[in-house]
Amino acid sequence: MKRVFILGGTAEARELAARLHPEHVVVTSLAGRVKAPRLPVGAVVIGGFGGSLGLARWLWEHPVDVVVDATHPFAARMSEAAAEAAGMTGIPLLGLRRPGWTQEPGDDWRWVSSLEEAARSLPGKRVFLTTGRRSLPVFDGVPGVWFLARSVDPPDDPVSMEVVLSRGPYTLDGELALMREHRIDTLVTKDSGGELTRAKLRAARELGVPVVMVRRPPVPPEVPYVETVAEAADWVDGVA
Repeated sequence: MKRVFILGGTAEARELAARLHPEHVVVTSLAGRVKAPRLPVGAVVIGGFGGSLGLARWLWEHPVDVVVDATHPFAARMSEAAAEAAGMTGIPLLGLRRPGWTQEPGDDWRWVSSLEEAARSLPGKRVFLTTGRRSLPVFDGVPGVWFLARSVDPPDDPVSMEVVLSRGPYTLDGELALMREHRIDTLVTKDSGGELTRAKLRAARELGVPVVMVRRPPVPPEVPYVETVAEAADWVDGVA
């Protein structure tokens, strides 16, 4: 039996916790950015650590055998902090990242490297934003553009755009209806991957709507990464 610490907040993190528990002692950390998060099985720690040193301090005070970074593919700061904390403590660390989306025939994707570049590269005037509430200030105030933004929780500060509160999974029919109702001519999203929100890409393809796709940030080069929960579970079992 190992003491496993999962940096979570994703469906893969919850699946991994369920798969490992009760064979191992599992603790999952959540950032606390969502008011009513879906909780995994096992123990849960909610809140930030204050960077790599804070995380390292927590690991020294709460000894674990292995750490799995199963945070969102765009949680770059957390992944960097995890890599640095693992280096400080000597605790084995694995990254778990689901694959990004694959462009299919009929897709019109415009790749960009940041939210700021996305805001400067909008091909249309009625834009559907699915980049999360913390990104909305980047787009707020872009002249001549109407925005529909979707997020789980309301924005931290008022924004001059229409906001719909919703949590996936989403269906193709639902996404088609939403985009038709609001006459969407551009979709902006991050290359998060996964099935929970893929339907918006299929809807955009059917409607001929271009997609401004934000590339993933790079992962720490010193950390090994896997793409599936099964691979992560095998790694946990195999670490001496």
